[in-house]
Amino acid sequence: MVSVPSPSHGAHSATPAEQPPTPVKLVIAGGFGVGKTTAVGSISDIRPLTTEAAITEVAAGVDDLTHTPGKSTTTVAMDFGCLTIDPTLKLYLFGTPGQDRFGFMWDDLVEGALGGLVIVDTRRLDDCYAAVDYFEHKNLPFAVAVNAFDGEVGDDLDEVRWTLDISEHVPLIVFDARRTGSVRDALLVVLDVAISRAEAAAAT
Repeated sequence: MVSVPSPSHGAHSATPAEQPPTPVKLVIAGGFGVGKTTAVGSISDIRPLTTEAAITEVAAGVDDLTHTPGKSTTTVAMDFGCLTIDPTLKLYLFGTPGQDRFGFMWDDLVEGALGGLVIVDTRRLDDCYAAVDYFEHKNLPFAVAVNAFDGEVGDDLDEVRWTLDISEHVPLIVFDARRTGSVRDALLVVLDVAISRAEAAAAT
């Protein structure tokens, strides 16, 4: 057996191992083709895990491709990625499928989530009601991010808030799902909302 000598007098003891970053789960939701998969892919530190399937003629007859004519695949289960904010915090991102027929998966995906980001396409706001209603019903902190397709937003934010009946305490922002910095800023808004609610609950 090999014995380990005791450190000499005055020697510094080994520094404790660095603590791993705190894991935080966030959900990215929204209607069909609003940019969820793009957002996860833009920000993830790792190659995102996607469950993309080809859009068949049958699916094309169900899903509205009017504003996304070049879309050939769709998420059928989830997207997954992660983002290290700093040495103390790591986000795990779960993107939901956008079609109503895959809505049964949402409960599993939001389990344990700290908050959510609902992505909105102003060209078809009708597809976004379900996601907003879902997070409000779950009482889960969330923010709404209008995706600036082609760098433009079709409607005024006040009109979007009124149309979707978004509560005043819910942040409503504009972002670009293709830009890493823009997605990061949107996720930080969600974190701020979740932290603020937790602090308010602790104060009561």
